[in-house]
Amino acid sequence: MPAPSAAGRTNPLDRKDALLGVMLIAPTVLIFCAVIVYPLVSALYLSLFRIFTPTLQGSFVGLSNYTDLAASPEFWRSLVNTAVWTVLTLTLQIVFGVAAALMLNQAMVMRSLARSLILFPYFVSTVVAVLVWRWLFNDLYGILNHLAIWTGILSMPLDWLGSMPNAMVSIVLVGAWKYFPFVVIAVLARLQTIPEPLYEAARIDGAGAWGRFTDVTLPQLKEVLLVVILLRAIWDFKEFDLIYLLTGGGPVIATQTLPLMVYKEAFGLNDMGRASAVAVAMMLVMLGFMLLYLRVSRDGERK
Repeated sequence: MPAPSAAGRTNPLDRKDALLGVMLIAPTVLIFCAVIVYPLVSALYLSLFRIFTPTLQGSFVGLSNYTDLAASPEFWRSLVNTAVWTVLTLTLQIVFGVAAALMLNQAMVMRSLARSLILFPYFVSTVVAVLVWRWLFNDLYGILNHLAIWTGILSMPLDWLGSMPNAMVSIVLVGAWKYFPFVVIAVLARLQTIPEPLYEAARIDGAGAWGRFTDVTLPQLKEVLLVVILLRAIWDFKEFDLIYLLTGGGPVIATQTLPLMVYKEAFGLNDMGRASAVAVAMMLVMLGFMLLYLRVSRDGERK
C-alpha cells in the first residue's frame, strides 16, 4: 500500500502557526474594516440617496446626486479652489522647506536650537495657530496692517480674510508656514546621508554653490522629494480645519474647498446624500494620488 505523500500530510504545527497568524492579524483587519471599509461603503451607499441629515431618512435617487454635482458651478468652483490651494501651498512648502533644510545642514552657531525651533509650526495645534494668525490679520488692530501703514506700504488697513484675492493668499501663506517643517524633516534627514566625497569631487571640477546644488544635492533629493510631494499633496487636498477656521470658505465661496463643501452640504444644508457624493468625488481624486504614491514607493524599493 503506497505511503501518503508529504504534500498530502498536514503538520499539526503548521495548522497552529496558521491559526496563530490569523489571530494576530484579525485585530488589524477588524480595525481596517471599521475605520476605512465601512465608512467608504457607507459613503457610496448614501450618495445614492437624498437623505435628511438629522433623521438619516430619505429616498433613493440613483446617480442624481452625481449629475447634480456635474452641473453645479459651486462644485467646480470648490474643486478649482482646492487645486489652487494645494498647488500653491505645496509649492511654498517645498521651496521654503528645502531652503531651510539646506541652511540647517550647514555648520552654524546653535544649530540644534534652530532645528528645534523651526519644527514649532508643525507641532503647534492648528486651532492655536489659526487664532494667532487671525489676530495678525485683523483689519483693525492686526500687527500686519499696523506695520504696513507705519512703513508706508499701505495707506489704510487691508481686509486680509474678507476679500479676494487677499483671503486665498492668506490661507496659502498660513498653510505653507504650518506644514513646511514636514519637508524640512524629510529633506534634512536625506541631506545628512549624502556622501561628502561627491561634493569634494564637484569642487575639484570647479562647481560653485549653485552647481553643487543642481548636480549633487538635487539628484540625491529626487526620490525623497517625490514622496514628500505626493504625501503633502494628499494631505493638503483634504485639508479642512485650517481653512474653515481662517475663512470658513468665504468671502461667499471664494476659498471654499471640497472638504468644506462636504461639511456645508452635510451639516449646513442637511443633505447627507449630496455631501456623500462630494466625498466620493474627492476620494476618486485622492485615489489617483495614492496610486501614484504606491508606484513611486515600489520603484524606490526596487532601486
